[in-house]
Amino acid sequence: MTISAEDFKRALSRRATGVAIVTTRSGDRIHGMTVSAFTEVSLEPPLVLVCADKGSNTLPVIRAGGVFAVNVLARDQQALSGRFASTKDEEKRFDGLETDVGRTGAPLLRGVAVNIDCRVVAAHEHGDHVIYVGQVEEVRSFDREPLLYFRGSYGGFGS
Repeated sequence: MTISAEDFKRALSRRATGVAIVTTRSGDRIHGMTVSAFTEVSLEPPLVLVCADKGSNTLPVIRAGGVFAVNVLARDQQALSGRFASTKDEEKRFDGLETDVGRTGAPLLRGVAVNIDCRVVAAHEHGDHVIYVGQVEEVRSFDREPLLYFRGSYGGFGS
């Protein structure tokens, strides 16, 4: 039985997920994209994975630089999620944003719930995405409620 992309996407939309922006650097070039495909892999050593669409303009920067940071968005950062998800004005995504530089050199967004700075240790091409496994080099956690995404809408816990 073949599952259509539309049916698969609809089924996955029923799963609540956190919203994150993956940022990366290669030399002077920085880039970033909104992702929902991010998860922990291992505690020892600390590893996470992110999935990047093969058509993404962020993917070649991750590939060239070998680093990425996962910036888990706070509940009030819906607009930032949209900014990094849109292909319009990609070169302006970081304009006016306050960032720090992680141990790997990847940009860390301020005002988020969590920053997870990683060095790529493996890349696997499957389907229309590349799965990047990153060894965590630095984490920063803040007392901010995370932004959630479910059935095409943003939300959070409680009121």
